[in-house]
Amino acid sequence: MNLLRRAILSLPLCAVIPAHANRPSDEINALLDAFHRAAANAKFDEYFGVFAPDGIFIGTDATERWTVDEFKAYAKPHFEKGRGWTYVVVERHVNVSDDDRHASFDELLDNAALGRCRGTGVLRRVGGDWKIEQYHLTIPVPNALADEVAKRIRAAK
Repeated sequence: MNLLRRAILSLPLCAVIPAHANRPSDEINALLDAFHRAAANAKFDEYFGVFAPDGIFIGTDATERWTVDEFKAYAKPHFEKGRGWTYVVVERHVNVSDDDRHASFDELLDNAALGRCRGTGVLRRVGGDWKIEQYHLTIPVPNALADEVAKRIRAAK
């Protein structure tokens, strides 16, 4: 057994918990995981409880820029019927400001209907807790398809 492993195994359990276990990025990852879990389980209060009071949700359609209250009005009938939406996190990156008051993130997500999606957003501390200030859901378009997609969008206007 190497010396480092022996030294770690001889420490009391509380001493081997990583020092970064409660760092802001861990808190944000937990919040975003809870956000997606609440959506998948149609848990209205839990889902909207992670938004800042003045939060914004930007959806995949160019017309979808909703305040929290507008998004609640859209989501409530779906959630009341037990229908949420499931996005499975594939990869996530979190950046926290030096003053520990704001953070940004981007995540790749999988969805049964839409396939690979991307969520990006901004969080801020509200009363000591991280809250989503803005969440933006997109469907990344492969570069090889971008011209065709742009043409179809222009033609649909």
